[in-house]
Amino acid sequence: MFLFRTLALGVALCTTLFVTGCGTVSTLGKLENGAGSEAMRMWDRWIEGDGDIAVATTWERKVKAGVSAKDVEDILKMVAVERNMRDVGVLPLSKELEARSGKKEKLLTVYSYCSPGTARRMVDFSPHMAAYLPCRVSVVEKDDGLWLYTLNMDMMVKMGRKLPSPLKEEAQAVRDTIFEMMERASKGEY
Repeated sequence: MFLFRTLALGVALCTTLFVTGCGTVSTLGKLENGAGSEAMRMWDRWIEGDGDIAVATTWERKVKAGVSAKDVEDILKMVAVERNMRDVGVLPLSKELEARSGKKEKLLTVYSYCSPGTARRMVDFSPHMAAYLPCRVSVVEKDDGLWLYTLNMDMMVKMGRKLPSPLKEEAQAVRDTIFEMMERASKGEY
């Protein structure tokens, strides 16, 4: 698999360089250190997910048995407060569907968090980043229990153009907060 992946990457790079020339070389020099490694991790997840781009671009955690949806919600809020992130909204989608149909639905709730100052500076750096706002953690009930999903925040910090300081450190802090939310909530760690 490693040989195939390395060969495929080599062919892709050669093709890209041949087709796009100097623009590609110029862009590669503007990327964060480790961008290639992160891109390969995403590539591997994309392949493992049978081409599902959402698999490649997200993190997921299975919630430990015995940890309730209420526990998850409380822990997400607690970590947000501890790390100075704003709770900016909840979308109780399964409750909305139940209200419309009158039928019980599996849990689907989206929690939104933001660091307003960091968000503003990220959008000033790249207006397209506004599409990723706010940070979201979704709680999804599946047949085997609860799961948490969020955007792979390493894409923001490691794969793009080099972030200027102090924005880079602020973005890393947001990434670390979302990661901690996922870890602690999935384990029921108050």
